[in-house]
Amino acid sequence: MIWTVYQSLHGVRAANGQDGWGVANYERMVAYGDGIASYVLNTTVVAVVTVALTVVTTTLGGYAVARLSFRGKNVLFLLTLAILMVPYTTILIPLYIVLGWLGLQNSLIGLGLVLVMFQLPFGLFMMRNSFEALPTELEEAALIDGCSTGGALWRVLLRGVAPGMVTVALFSFLASWNEFVAPLIFLTDGSKFTLPVALYNLQSGNLGSIDFGALQAGVVTAALPCVAVFLLLQRYYVSGFSAGALKG
Repeated sequence: MIWTVYQSLHGVRAANGQDGWGVANYERMVAYGDGIASYVLNTTVVAVVTVALTVVTTTLGGYAVARLSFRGKNVLFLLTLAILMVPYTTILIPLYIVLGWLGLQNSLIGLGLVLVMFQLPFGLFMMRNSFEALPTELEEAALIDGCSTGGALWRVLLRGVAPGMVTVALFSFLASWNEFVAPLIFLTDGSKFTLPVALYNLQSGNLGSIDFGALQAGVVTAALPCVAVFLLLQRYYVSGFSAGALKG
């Protein structure tokens, strides 16, 4: 990481024709294609959609699997985990067809829905373990005090599983922010490209020439949000994994 930052700030041609320090690499990176801000915004939209839908669906699903009794619960849970055994690339074409039926091809929202599907197994497993780690007496006390099932979940249980929710959100964010294959397949409009695809195009260069300085500046730009989010949520991440490791 230090070498990447160094390369992004060094090696540019100064006014006197010598290599030196400067932000020229970042200036060229910002001006690349439709503008790096556009690619960052597209990536942010995909990440927000993925994180929000993943956290909501896995929290509700984890609560249902851990606390509710209904026919086929274990089968449904195992089928969701079975998604992990399906090779990623083998279902890209079926997913592309499905998005076409839904009118979501070449759509950031459609891309987010695809990424949510691949985050469901881990998220559901983590949230089920988080809910099972909580004492059942907490929910029973809330129900005795007059809360409904949804009220007990909202007012009491969510606070106890917050580390698990943060862990799921963190994994979803990192996966969606750095995803390359799905955006490359499902997005055809250059103005909707995400940051990894834009950096790939920048790496491809023009007529075989690669602007390594601008590429390194793009790598630093792409890595900073991931590092910042991880450092801010590291405490919850560790506690969430500790809770999830107690059961399962």
